[in-house]
Amino acid sequence: MTDIDEALDWQGKQVSCGGCAHEDRLAGGLCRLKHACVHDRYARRIDRFFNWNPELADSYIRHPHFEVRAIAVKHANQFLLVPLLDDPEEAVRWNAARRLPKKHSLRLRADPNREVRIRVADLLDEVDLIPMMNDSDYYVRLVIARRVAPSLLRQFIDDEEVEVRRVVVRRAPADWLPRMARDAEPEIRFEAAKRLAPDLLTSLKYDKDWRVRFEVASRLPVTELNAMLLDSDILVREMAESRLSSHRTEMKEGAI
Repeated sequence: MTDIDEALDWQGKQVSCGGCAHEDRLAGGLCRLKHACVHDRYARRIDRFFNWNPELADSYIRHPHFEVRAIAVKHANQFLLVPLLDDPEEAVRWNAARRLPKKHSLRLRADPNREVRIRVADLLDEVDLIPMMNDSDYYVRLVIARRVAPSLLRQFIDDEEVEVRRVVVRRAPADWLPRMARDAEPEIRFEAAKRLAPDLLTSLKYDKDWRVRFEVASRLPVTELNAMLLDSDILVREMAESRLSSHRTEMKEGAI
Protein backbone atom coordinates (compact mmCIF):
# COMPACT_ATOMS: atom_id res chain seq x y z
CA MET A 1 0.00 0.00 0.00
CA THR A 2 1.37 3.43 -0.96
CA ASP A 3 1.03 6.61 1.08
CA ILE A 4 -1.68 7.91 -1.22
CA ASP A 5 -3.81 4.85 -0.36
CA GLU A 6 -3.52 5.69 3.32
CA ALA A 7 -5.03 8.46 5.42
CA LEU A 8 -1.99 10.21 6.88
CA ASP A 9 -1.65 13.74 8.21
CA TRP A 10 1.16 16.19 7.42
CA GLN A 11 3.33 14.63 10.15
CA GLY A 12 2.82 11.11 8.83
CA LYS A 13 0.36 10.06 11.52
CA GLN A 14 -2.75 8.00 10.79
CA VAL A 15 -5.92 10.03 10.32
CA SER A 16 -9.15 8.76 11.81
CA CYS A 17 -12.69 10.12 11.67
CA GLY A 18 -13.25 9.07 15.26
CA GLY A 19 -12.91 12.05 17.54
CA CYS A 20 -12.50 14.51 14.64
CA ALA A 21 -14.13 17.90 15.20
CA HIS A 22 -15.90 17.48 11.86
CA GLU A 23 -17.14 13.94 12.41
CA ASP A 24 -20.72 15.19 12.31
CA ARG A 25 -20.27 16.16 8.65
CA LEU A 26 -19.70 12.59 7.53
CA ALA A 27 -23.39 11.77 7.43
CA GLY A 28 -24.09 14.78 5.21
CA GLY A 29 -21.34 13.82 2.78
CA LEU A 30 -19.33 16.95 3.57
CA CYS A 31 -16.12 15.06 4.25
CA ARG A 32 -14.75 11.62 3.51
CA LEU A 33 -11.60 9.87 4.60
CA LYS A 34 -8.95 9.66 1.86
CA HIS A 35 -11.08 11.91 -0.34
CA ALA A 36 -12.04 15.18 1.36
CA CYS A 37 -10.29 15.72 4.66
CA VAL A 38 -8.69 18.80 6.19
CA HIS A 39 -6.31 16.65 8.23
CA ASP A 40 -4.93 14.73 5.24
CA ARG A 41 -1.41 15.46 4.00
CA TYR A 42 -2.48 15.71 0.34
CA ALA A 43 -3.43 19.11 -1.02
CA ARG A 44 -6.11 17.77 -3.32
CA ARG A 45 -7.99 16.20 -0.42
CA ILE A 46 -7.63 19.36 1.66
CA ASP A 47 -8.82 21.47 -1.25
CA ARG A 48 -11.87 19.28 -1.74
CA PHE A 49 -12.70 19.60 1.96
CA PHE A 50 -12.75 23.40 1.79
CA ASN A 51 -14.69 23.37 -1.46
CA TRP A 52 -17.36 21.42 0.39
CA ASN A 53 -17.00 23.37 3.64
CA PRO A 54 -15.87 26.94 2.82
CA GLU A 55 -17.43 28.32 6.00
CA LEU A 56 -14.76 26.47 8.03
CA ALA A 57 -11.82 28.14 6.32
CA ASP A 58 -11.46 31.02 8.80
CA SER A 59 -10.54 28.66 11.60
CA TYR A 60 -7.70 27.10 9.60
CA ILE A 61 -5.71 30.08 8.32
CA ARG A 62 -3.24 29.65 11.23
CA HIS A 63 -2.90 25.88 10.91
CA PRO A 64 0.70 24.60 11.34
CA HIS A 65 0.61 22.78 7.97
CA PHE A 66 1.26 25.27 5.17
CA GLU A 67 -0.90 23.36 2.66
CA VAL A 68 -3.91 23.80 4.92
CA ARG A 69 -3.22 27.52 5.35
CA ALA A 70 -2.61 28.08 1.66
CA ILE A 71 -5.89 26.44 0.70
CA ALA A 72 -7.94 27.86 3.56
CA VAL A 73 -6.90 31.37 2.49
CA LYS A 74 -8.74 30.85 -0.81
CA HIS A 75 -12.03 30.62 1.07
CA ALA A 76 -11.47 32.66 4.24
CA ASN A 77 -12.99 36.03 5.10
CA GLN A 78 -11.08 38.76 3.27
CA PHE A 79 -10.89 40.86 6.42
CA LEU A 80 -8.65 38.19 7.96
CA LEU A 81 -6.14 38.03 5.12
CA VAL A 82 -3.85 41.05 5.49
CA PRO A 83 -1.72 39.52 8.29
CA LEU A 84 -1.15 36.48 6.06
CA LEU A 85 0.91 38.60 3.69
CA ASP A 86 3.68 38.00 6.25
CA ASP A 87 3.19 34.23 6.38
CA PRO A 88 6.47 32.28 6.15
CA GLU A 89 5.08 30.22 3.26
CA GLU A 90 5.02 31.88 -0.17
CA ALA A 91 1.88 30.05 -1.32
CA VAL A 92 -0.04 31.51 1.62
CA ARG A 93 1.28 35.02 0.94
CA TRP A 94 0.36 34.86 -2.72
CA ASN A 95 -3.10 33.35 -2.21
CA ALA A 96 -3.83 36.10 0.30
CA ALA A 97 -2.56 38.82 -2.05
CA ARG A 98 -4.62 37.69 -5.01
CA ARG A 99 -7.83 38.02 -2.99
CA LEU A 100 -7.02 41.41 -1.52
CA PRO A 101 -7.19 44.83 -3.23
CA LYS A 102 -4.10 45.45 -5.36
CA LYS A 103 -2.72 48.03 -2.94
CA HIS A 104 -1.92 45.20 -0.54
CA SER A 105 0.21 43.47 -3.19
CA LEU A 106 2.66 46.37 -3.20
CA ARG A 107 4.39 45.03 -0.12
CA LEU A 108 5.13 41.80 -1.99
CA ARG A 109 7.17 43.55 -4.68
CA ALA A 110 10.25 42.79 -2.58
CA ASP A 111 9.10 39.34 -1.48
CA PRO A 112 12.05 36.96 -0.91
CA ASN A 113 10.47 34.34 -3.16
CA ARG A 114 10.88 34.89 -6.91
CA GLU A 115 7.62 33.11 -7.75
CA VAL A 116 5.68 35.58 -5.62
CA ARG A 117 7.43 38.53 -7.26
CA ILE A 118 6.76 37.10 -10.73
CA ARG A 119 3.05 36.78 -9.96
CA VAL A 120 2.93 40.24 -8.42
CA ALA A 121 4.63 41.70 -11.51
CA ASP A 122 1.91 40.13 -13.62
CA LEU A 123 -0.81 41.60 -11.40
CA LEU A 124 0.13 45.22 -10.69
CA ASP A 125 -0.54 48.29 -12.80
CA GLU A 126 2.29 49.82 -14.79
CA VAL A 127 3.01 52.66 -12.39
CA ASP A 128 3.44 50.18 -9.54
CA LEU A 129 5.88 48.07 -11.56
CA ILE A 130 8.52 50.77 -11.91
CA PRO A 131 10.14 50.06 -8.48
CA MET A 132 10.54 46.42 -9.55
CA MET A 133 12.49 47.16 -12.72
CA ASN A 134 15.80 46.51 -10.94
CA ASP A 135 14.71 43.14 -9.60
CA SER A 136 17.56 40.64 -9.28
CA ASP A 137 15.57 37.87 -10.96
CA TYR A 138 15.62 37.91 -14.76
CA TYR A 139 12.09 36.49 -15.10
CA VAL A 140 10.62 39.25 -12.96
CA ARG A 141 12.30 41.77 -15.27
CA LEU A 142 11.05 39.80 -18.26
CA VAL A 143 7.43 40.05 -17.10
CA ILE A 144 7.85 43.77 -16.47
CA ALA A 145 9.44 44.31 -19.90
CA ARG A 146 6.38 42.72 -21.47
CA ARG A 147 3.93 44.87 -19.54
CA VAL A 148 5.26 48.41 -19.23
CA ALA A 149 5.02 50.98 -22.02
CA PRO A 150 7.82 50.75 -24.63
CA SER A 151 9.04 54.20 -23.61
CA LEU A 152 9.96 52.81 -20.16
CA LEU A 153 12.19 50.04 -21.47
CA ARG A 154 15.43 51.99 -21.89
CA GLN A 155 17.12 50.58 -18.79
CA PHE A 156 16.57 47.06 -20.14
CA ILE A 157 18.48 47.70 -23.39
CA ASP A 158 21.66 46.42 -21.75
CA ASP A 159 20.04 43.88 -19.45
CA GLU A 160 22.37 40.97 -18.70
CA GLU A 161 19.70 38.45 -19.71
CA VAL A 162 19.19 37.84 -23.44
CA GLU A 163 15.52 36.95 -22.99
CA VAL A 164 14.85 40.36 -21.46
CA ARG A 165 16.68 42.16 -24.27
CA ARG A 166 14.73 40.12 -26.82
CA VAL A 167 11.47 41.47 -25.41
CA VAL A 168 12.90 44.98 -25.50
CA VAL A 169 14.12 44.82 -29.10
CA ARG A 170 10.68 43.64 -30.23
CA ARG A 171 8.86 46.45 -28.41
CA ALA A 172 11.32 49.35 -28.29
CA PRO A 173 10.75 52.62 -30.16
CA ALA A 174 12.30 52.51 -33.65
CA ASP A 175 15.00 55.05 -32.81
CA TRP A 176 16.51 52.66 -30.24
CA LEU A 177 17.05 49.89 -32.80
CA PRO A 178 20.40 51.04 -34.26
CA ARG A 179 21.92 50.75 -30.80
CA MET A 180 20.43 47.29 -30.26
CA ALA A 181 21.69 46.26 -33.68
CA ARG A 182 25.17 46.42 -32.11
CA ASP A 183 24.27 43.98 -29.32
CA ALA A 184 26.81 41.24 -28.56
CA GLU A 185 24.13 38.57 -28.95
CA PRO A 186 23.31 37.57 -32.58
CA GLU A 187 19.65 36.92 -31.74
CA ILE A 188 19.21 40.52 -30.59
CA ARG A 189 20.90 41.90 -33.70
CA PHE A 190 18.66 39.68 -35.83
CA GLU A 191 15.50 40.97 -34.11
CA ALA A 192 16.74 44.54 -34.54
CA ALA A 193 17.46 43.91 -38.23
CA LYS A 194 13.90 42.68 -38.77
CA ARG A 195 12.52 46.00 -37.50
CA LEU A 196 15.07 48.43 -38.90
CA ALA A 197 14.12 50.48 -41.94
CA PRO A 198 15.89 49.17 -45.11
CA ASP A 199 18.10 52.25 -45.39
CA LEU A 200 19.48 51.61 -41.88
CA LEU A 201 20.63 48.05 -42.59
CA THR A 202 23.92 48.95 -44.26
CA SER A 203 25.99 48.60 -41.10
CA LEU A 204 24.84 44.98 -40.75
CA LYS A 205 25.94 43.79 -44.20
CA TYR A 206 29.05 42.22 -42.69
CA ASP A 207 27.54 40.98 -39.45
CA LYS A 208 29.14 37.79 -38.06
CA ASP A 209 25.81 35.93 -38.00
CA TRP A 210 24.45 34.65 -41.32
CA ARG A 211 20.84 35.07 -40.17
CA VAL A 212 21.40 38.79 -39.69
CA ARG A 213 23.07 39.09 -43.09
CA PHE A 214 20.26 37.10 -44.72
CA GLU A 215 17.69 39.50 -43.27
CA VAL A 216 19.80 42.40 -44.54
CA ALA A 217 20.06 40.84 -48.00
CA SER A 218 16.30 40.43 -48.13
CA ARG A 219 15.53 44.11 -47.44
CA LEU A 220 18.60 46.24 -48.11
CA PRO A 221 18.18 48.73 -50.97
CA VAL A 222 19.24 46.93 -54.17
CA THR A 223 21.78 49.63 -54.91
CA GLU A 224 23.83 48.34 -51.96
CA LEU A 225 23.48 44.61 -52.62
CA ASN A 226 26.45 43.95 -54.90
CA ALA A 227 28.87 43.43 -52.02
CA MET A 228 26.62 40.71 -50.63
CA LEU A 229 27.07 38.60 -53.76
CA LEU A 230 30.44 37.67 -52.24
CA ASP A 231 29.05 36.69 -48.85
CA SER A 232 30.50 33.53 -47.27
CA ASP A 233 27.03 32.00 -46.85
CA ILE A 234 25.31 30.55 -49.90
CA LEU A 235 21.81 31.47 -48.71
CA VAL A 236 22.81 35.09 -48.29
CA ARG A 237 24.42 35.13 -51.75
CA GLU A 238 21.35 33.54 -53.30
CA MET A 239 19.04 36.09 -51.66
CA ALA A 240 21.17 38.98 -52.92
CA GLU A 241 21.37 37.49 -56.42
CA SER A 242 17.62 36.84 -56.53
CA ARG A 243 16.75 40.40 -55.60
CA LEU A 244 19.28 41.87 -58.02
CA SER A 245 18.02 39.63 -60.78
CA SER A 246 14.43 40.68 -60.13
CA HIS A 247 15.50 44.30 -60.10
CA ARG A 248 17.29 43.94 -63.46
CA THR A 249 14.21 42.30 -64.93
CA GLU A 250 11.98 45.11 -63.69
CA MET A 251 14.36 47.69 -65.11
CA LYS A 252 14.32 46.00 -68.53
CA GLU A 253 10.55 45.72 -68.56
CA GLY A 254 10.23 49.34 -67.54
CA ALA A 255 12.48 50.41 -70.41
CA ILE A 256 10.33 48.71 -73.03
